[in-house]
Amino acid sequence: MTQAETAKRQAKESNTRKRIMSGMRPTGRLHIGHYLGVLTNWVQFQSDYESFFSIVDWHALTTKYMQTENIQQDVFEVALDWLSVGIDPEVATIYVQSGVPEIAELHLLLSMITKQNWVEREPTLKDMIRMLAQDEKEAQDRCTYGLIGYPVLMSADILAFKGELIPVGKDQESHLEFARDLARRFNSIYKVDYFPEPKPRFTETPLLKGVDGQKMGKSYGNDIKIADTEEDTKKQVKKMITDRTRIAKSDPGHTDLCEVPWPYYNIFAKASTEQVKDECESAKIGCVDCKMRLADHINDYFRPVRERRRELAEDPRRVMEILEAGNLKARETAKQTLSDVREIMGLTNWKRQ
Repeated sequence: MTQAETAKRQAKESNTRKRIMSGMRPTGRLHIGHYLGVLTNWVQFQSDYESFFSIVDWHALTTKYMQTENIQQDVFEVALDWLSVGIDPEVATIYVQSGVPEIAELHLLLSMITKQNWVEREPTLKDMIRMLAQDEKEAQDRCTYGLIGYPVLMSADILAFKGELIPVGKDQESHLEFARDLARRFNSIYKVDYFPEPKPRFTETPLLKGVDGQKMGKSYGNDIKIADTEEDTKKQVKKMITDRTRIAKSDPGHTDLCEVPWPYYNIFAKASTEQVKDECESAKIGCVDCKMRLADHINDYFRPVRERRRELAEDPRRVMEILEAGNLKARETAKQTLSDVREIMGLTNWKRQ
């Protein structure tokens, strides 16, 4: 593709809405940290941007290549969570990564121009390897070619749709920097201005603590899932770390030292924070009663979401049809990007199905 042809295509695309792209690995049901950290942005932006949201099952294989028996069910669970919180398949494109093979070829082409030391220094990759392995030998066994290439595949996910705005959690920021570097390198090598540099967009609550005060995560057992029952939610909220300086119920509390429930109140029950602050700091209410009141607020907040999820779970064919339609739509966009990239790189564009 000549520079003139590239400019012509970009001029045409500039008249359309900007694109956003984001995705999640299918590792089971999502928790409320995913909801507040990412999904609220997706719901908010889906009508304003041309939106592509991917369930990235190839990424799941980078760490769970030996445990694949639940991947298909996990894809279904993630789709249920997305649809139940308000991702609208009539507005946004919801698809499964492995249903868009063009992403894999783009990943291959981008790997040809990726410097080896770029992937070796990627901080999130190092953290992932440390989490997977108990010692150096195990780390060598678990560190596969696919895992090392994780940042390149994530870049291909984004660049296949020429995503400009990427609504993600704060922990994915380094991956976006990698994608920006790769977009710049491609444009520089081939003297084009083809790929936009993707930029992150965080929610007002990019990080949410788990019930133990640490980062919320399914593997830590400190999370509250979007799909949890009301009773399960109460059990988890009851475990929340509160004000460690408050020994007895009759002792005045300190909301500024309340590690987990107080921030949650400011999210799920902001209208009642003044009352809670007064009752806590004057010892009118104990921590257990305060947490049970918070559990009620959380359950009230997610009750309609959970009801929608139950309805969707009873009609799995409908969910699969949504994903199949999304795969087809996503492929059309990714095919055009891949065709452009092949021409820019001087490759023959063979006719494809």
